[in-house]
Order: sequence, then C-alpha cells, then structure tokens
Amino acid sequence: MRTDRILTRLERVFARLDREPERPAHLQTPRMSRHRVVLLASTLAFYLAIVVAVLTTSWLVRLDWQVMFFRPYEQWPQLHAFLDYLVVLGQRGPTAVMVAAWLGWRSWRQHTLRPLITLGVALLLLNVTVGSVKLGLGRLGPHYATEIGSAELFAGGDIFPSGHTANAVVTWGILAYLASTVVTRRVLSVVSAVVSLSVGATTVYLGTHWVSDVLLGWSAGLLILLALPWFEPLIARAEAYVFDLRALLRRAAETGRMPAPVVSVLTPLLSAGGKWQLRPAREAAPEPAAAPAVPGLGAPGCPGAPAPHSPAPRPAAHLAARPHLIRSERTPVTPNGSRRPAHAERAAGRGTAARPAGGG
Repeated sequence: MRTDRILTRLERVFARLDREPERPAHLQTPRMSRHRVVLLASTLAFYLAIVVAVLTTSWLVRLDWQVMFFRPYEQWPQLHAFLDYLVVLGQRGPTAVMVAAWLGWRSWRQHTLRPLITLGVALLLLNVTVGSVKLGLGRLGPHYATEIGSAELFAGGDIFPSGHTANAVVTWGILAYLASTVVTRRVLSVVSAVVSLSVGATTVYLGTHWVSDVLLGWSAGLLILLALPWFEPLIARAEAYVFDLRALLRRAAETGRMPAPVVSVLTPLLSAGGKWQLRPAREAAPEPAAAPAVPGLGAPGCPGAPAPHSPAPRPAAHLAARPHLIRSERTPVTPNGSRRPAHAERAAGRGTAARPAGGG
C-alpha cells in the first residue's frame, strides 16, 4: 500500500524553485535543420519584398496612407487606454528586464549560462540589424509625414522597421527558443506570436507606425530567431570561457594568490597609473641587482667598497596645530616667498581687516 503524500500546489512551486544538483542532461540546443533553412530563406525574401515595395512607392505605401487617414484611434477610442499599456510589451527596456530575470533564474537553477548569453546575442543582433536599417532609410512616421502618398524615406526618421514589433518577436520568442521540452516550446511559440502580433497592431492603432513598418518588424525579428542556431558555437565558447574564469578566481581565492592568466589581463588595467602592481602566482619577486665592482675599491661588501645606492627615507609629514583658515585669509605664496608686498606703514596695533572672498 502506497503512503506517498500528495503535494499541494504551493509545495510543487517551491520544489520547482529548488536548484538542481547538476546540469540537466536533456537540455538540447536547436540545430539549423533543413526546415529552419527554408523558413529563413522565405522570411528573408518577404523582408526584401517589403523594402522594395516601400522604395518604389507601390500599393503598400498607398495602403499605409489609407490606414493613416482611417485613424483607428478615433474609430475605437474606448481601446486607447488599454492599448497604451499593451504596447509596453514591445518596449526594449521593460521586456528585456523581465525576460532576463526569468532566464537568470533558469541559468542559476540549471547550472548554465546559455539562456542569458543567448538573450544577449539576440538583442545585439536586433540592435545592429534593425538599427542600421532604421538609420539608413530614415523614414518618417505617420504623425510627421509631409507629403501625401510619399514613402517619406531618407527624411531623418527612424521608424522603418518597427522596433517595438521586432523587439516583441525576439524578446518573447527567445523563451520558446530556449524551451526544454517540445510541449513547452509549442505553447510559448503561440504565446510569443500572439504578443508580437498584438504589439504590432497596437502601434498601427496608435498611429505611431505605418502598416509596412510592422510587417518589416515582424520579419526582422523572425529572421533573428531563425538564425540563432548559427551562433550556438559562439555561445558555447563564451559560456566555457566564463566558467574557466570562475574556476581561476575560485582557485585564487582559496590560495590567496592571483593566477597568471588573470594577472595577464588585469595588470595593464590596474598598473596603468603606477599604483597597483600584480605578480602572478608561483613567481618569485626579482632580486635586486648587485652593484658593479669599481676597480681599485674592491667588490661590493668588501672594505673600501662604496655602499650601494639606496633612496633616502622620506621624512614624516609634520602637521602644525593651527586653526583652519578659509581661502580669503590665506596669504598667496610662490616658491620665492609671498607675492604680496609688505605694508610698513600699517599700524602695529590695528587688527587685520577682512579681505574679500576673491582673495584680493
């Protein structure tokens, strides 16, 4: 007869929060399969088609203006307050902090830095790719458009593609990319798709982006997620380097001496100003060079030999016991003495008059 106690929901949550004794063996990194390559090529073709359609002022630009004149925020004003909060799910700062906190807990629990490093690589790719296209095309937003029917390109703007949309795809899609089971990956893929679609549609509703901006933002974020398996070897090398550095620092803390590889990195930084000097472990301090023998006086240490030169000890600083004077009461001096002439005609019994704060 089994007498196992059934855990409550709260007990299961706390059991889930416990750190695993070692890294789970079932964690697998996604590979660049043929299916993923086909999706990547299709998404890239869609991305280029949108860019060409906007550059040639095609039907897609006309659709942008029709939606802008429709003004969805005026058609459904009751949604405005809610969508103002929903669009925050596409802002880079709040979403990156939330997702990094979750992935940081996963990294600690599973003894791996891969989740955090993968997030960093994805955000770096997002900033480089989306930012360069934004600045290169310089498109203005609907609220700043100057000519009806124009694509508003090369005018100093920075909204094409939509950064909110691309960030929502990458930030929430990285959770599905790093999922450890097939079921979890599918569920998180659906959730991230719904969030990114909602954020993109919200930017069009608020009038901050054209429709083509959102389409290009979706494809830009999806390209980064599909290309991440190519960066898995780099992520693995970065993780191994961090763990090796941690082992060196732990060994240094146990022995009380800094290991040589760490010293080679830190010495140029800490000894640049001449204040700190580091010496690798197991390396003896250099012996002082012996003074050369002078002909006729004998070798060093023998009678008549000159004593080796040693710097004279610096005298200890002596602080006189006197009250602290403010700047206006101090007499300015130079290496040759005071630059203020003596006043012989001043009466001996007169007190010193207060000088102005400028020292004059």
